[in-house]
Amino acid sequence: MVTTKRTPKRTPKRPSSSEGEEPAAPEVDPDQHPATLDDCRRCPLWANATQGVPGAGPRRAPIMMVGEQPGDKEDLQGLPFVGPAGALLDDALVEAGVGRKEVYVTNAVKHFKWTPRGKRRMHKTPGQREVDACRYWLDQELESVGAHVIVALGATALKAVLEDPKSRLQDSIGKVIEHGDRLVVATYHPSFALRAPDPETRHRAYAAIVAALQDAKKLAQRRK
Repeated sequence: MVTTKRTPKRTPKRPSSSEGEEPAAPEVDPDQHPATLDDCRRCPLWANATQGVPGAGPRRAPIMMVGEQPGDKEDLQGLPFVGPAGALLDDALVEAGVGRKEVYVTNAVKHFKWTPRGKRRMHKTPGQREVDACRYWLDQELESVGAHVIVALGATALKAVLEDPKSRLQDSIGKVIEHGDRLVVATYHPSFALRAPDPETRHRAYAAIVAALQDAKKLAQRRK
């Protein structure tokens, strides 16, 4: 399982309105094999995050949900999907009849990537090199959890799970993808359902998330 040290977390870096320069390049070792997320220097994201955010859930969960990366609240609390997107995901799980305690929830990238906007830290999509670097941790989770069904939440997660940077979310929604000995179901990230520009799109995205979770539940039940 992905672990963090039991050490005090770093003080979160908060931008000020005067900030505009990029920070100095942090220590990076893409070939590193760290024992914990706190030690990880495989990509630069560790330097501006409060802490690494490991996955959470039962060790042998039948379903694993993979998102993109921690957000601001996740970065501060050290837990996945505890912000607004996590609340929407909880609602979708309830509607789909899937218990949160029955699934393992994680992210393709374990450190929060952000850009300053005034005094706020705004989400910035991880690059492919960062996704590739963090595959080290996702592989450990896939092995230790042993979930047969993977729900990829969003395009970044789908590319990470399939190990294919050319995979397209729109081409995969509504399908069951065989990847090795696992089955992958793709859908929108909950944040898209929150922030889509119009109510119709938000409703459609939420419905797609519920449908994907229902499909994942059926696939996991067949495995029993």
